Amino acid sequence: MATLGLDSTQLTVSEHQRQLRRAVIASTIGTAIEWYDFFLYSTVTGLVFAKLFFPNSDPWVGTLEAFAIYAVGFVARPIGAAIFGHFGDRIGRKSTLIATLLLMGLATAAVAVVPTYASIGIWGAVILTVLRFVQGVGVGGEWGGSVLMSMEWARNDQSRGLIASWPQFGVPCGLFLANLAVLAFSQMAGDQFLAWGWRIPFALSIILVAVGLYIRLGILETPVFSKLVAERQVDRTPMLTVIREYPKEILLSAFARMSEQAPFYIFTAFVFSYGIGTLHVSRDFLLTAVLSASVLSFVSIPLCGHISDQIGRKNMYMLGAAATGIFGFIYFAMLNTGSPTIIFLAIILSLIPHDMQYGPQAALIAESFTGRLRYSGSSLGYQLASVIAGGPAPLIATWLFGTFHSATAIALYIAICAVMTLVATAMMTDYTGKDINAVGAHARRV
Repeated sequence: MATLGLDSTQLTVSEHQRQLRRAVIASTIGTAIEWYDFFLYSTVTGLVFAKLFFPNSDPWVGTLEAFAIYAVGFVARPIGAAIFGHFGDRIGRKSTLIATLLLMGLATAAVAVVPTYASIGIWGAVILTVLRFVQGVGVGGEWGGSVLMSMEWARNDQSRGLIASWPQFGVPCGLFLANLAVLAFSQMAGDQFLAWGWRIPFALSIILVAVGLYIRLGILETPVFSKLVAERQVDRTPMLTVIREYPKEILLSAFARMSEQAPFYIFTAFVFSYGIGTLHVSRDFLLTAVLSASVLSFVSIPLCGHISDQIGRKNMYMLGAAATGIFGFIYFAMLNTGSPTIIFLAIILSLIPHDMQYGPQAALIAESFTGRLRYSGSSLGYQLASVIAGGPAPLIATWLFGTFHSATAIALYIAICAVMTLVATAMMTDYTGKDINAVGAHARRV
């Protein structure tokens, strides 16, 4: 409980700053580890799972089946948001984050030992589906806690965008680590990677979880939640309350993510099946390109979060949404040139419009809910987008291309997502009020 041990509301200014740095580091590293787990599955789906778990299907149908399992993780994310959002607003951000890390890491490590179709038939795909669901529940509860652990230590609203963007920074870190791991083990001779080498990156998750657990155990509860506990303002049923009091904000948060999340999984997951099957470029080439794009995001995500503090959260976010809607057409035109250089450039550039939204997104969504319901509300809104955007995106892209035999159909889908985001973002409201701004008042002047 937040009331045990040191009280975060009674720290000196210097102690407060030290805890802020710790919270940001713990949130970012922990989030990077969880997203490593999630993206590892995404990457291997397009490269391996269709062959190993659906070997008797037509290649296109097998890819659809593999991405259907992949989508299960996104369906589970709102469930994780509901479960851990409730406990995050009831018992605190820190305890909940430790639980999500353990759940995600253990499920990922278990993927390493799932038997393939050759061993147990369709039951391999069934086990994979269950583990993907557990992954989704874990990551569904992770985001809200990580963002709040950082943002609720901020002393004023002039830095919320930058501070809240650091847990978002964990996404390109996780993407980088996942692609690096697959790229490294894909160098194995012959068919060894397909036979067993792909399992090693999943098994390594156990080591990463131990690191993340060590870091998260050393942080304090946030001042905002500690203040809620001290003033007995903790809601008994936060998830039910936020659904009753903030239904519009939950839905707007979900639709605001359409042009960020759907294109992201087209750019980082669908691109593997499209690149290998249609463009006939190598697996390692695509892995290297996505790896390079994730490195660029190391800079662009916090930079865009910082810019949103200067020009306004909505302005930055809507600019990114508009850029994404336009870039979809440019992206596929570049890919379809067949030139390795232009394909590589297209993949690297693809995450910039995404990062223009993802940098300020955490603060934008969290600001839509009051402190006592913020974990529940922001988590649920954020993760609902997984059902309508992220999860179906590679599946929809695969179906559109298989049906119309043109990538233009996919670009139109991205453009429609961008329009939905622009409308939803324009309707969002900042509800933070004094609970975030008051954090600084609880640090004693020395």
